[in-house]
Amino acid sequence: MRAGAYSPNHIGNDAAIFNAVAEQLRKRGCEVNIYSEEQFIARQVDGHIILNMCREQRSIALLQQREDAGDIVINSGYGIENCTRERMTRILLGSGIPYPESLMVNTDEGVRDALVAAKITQCWIKRGDFHAMHKEDVSYVRHPEEAQEVLQEYFLRGIKRAVINRHLVGDLVKFYGVAGTPFFFWFYPFEAGHSKYGHEAINGHAKGLKFDKEYLHGICAKAAEVLDVKIYGGDCIVAADGSIRIIDFNDWPSFAPCRTEAAPYIAKCVMQTIRDKKNS
Repeated sequence: MRAGAYSPNHIGNDAAIFNAVAEQLRKRGCEVNIYSEEQFIARQVDGHIILNMCREQRSIALLQQREDAGDIVINSGYGIENCTRERMTRILLGSGIPYPESLMVNTDEGVRDALVAAKITQCWIKRGDFHAMHKEDVSYVRHPEEAQEVLQEYFLRGIKRAVINRHLVGDLVKFYGVAGTPFFFWFYPFEAGHSKYGHEAINGHAKGLKFDKEYLHGICAKAAEVLDVKIYGGDCIVAADGSIRIIDFNDWPSFAPCRTEAAPYIAKCVMQTIRDKKNS
């Protein structure tokens, strides 16, 4: 299970989807033992098929070791690492996935001139080294001078790298998916009152801008493939012209609004992965 520190405002939801998937696997004849992330770090976990929501850096390193040794690991420890902000940004942009114009910077460097040159005013500053754990790890700023101030705060907090994304105007859409299955769910989080840190209010109420749902599913599935995660979710912005850009991508989110529907598909994904491994 995911350590509580890495489930900000979603401890119950993360536990609920994890337990729901475990129950679906038991219904399919699997023996499932549930451990805490702390037990995994303490090397108290046996077995060669590991289904995990881990986020702690030591956990990720152990998952990668187990994967390298031939164990089945879902999500892959390498995929979880790929979803840390700077790695994710580089991979998505390098793979041609629609994503905001971005700068990757040291938090102790001056960025005002670079932002002015790129004609970036409103933007998002996100810690680049890891997953967000606190509200302050993702900051909306209105102009380059404020961006510089926020970077200085990150530096003082011991965060050395940051990603700056251009703010995109449009409808905020949240999505969930399971690789290798038809499951894909999207909704407007602001309207649903679904929030982790309250940032959804920046884009505000969705206007219901038209967009191609199949295209959205397609770019999300491609992002999951290049990031190497099977159970995924994230956020995107739909612009007035119907174009879509992914602004965040997460390894195994809470699936809170669609947990009951998602759990059987996650279990099917796990079973298929096991079969593929046995047949390889």
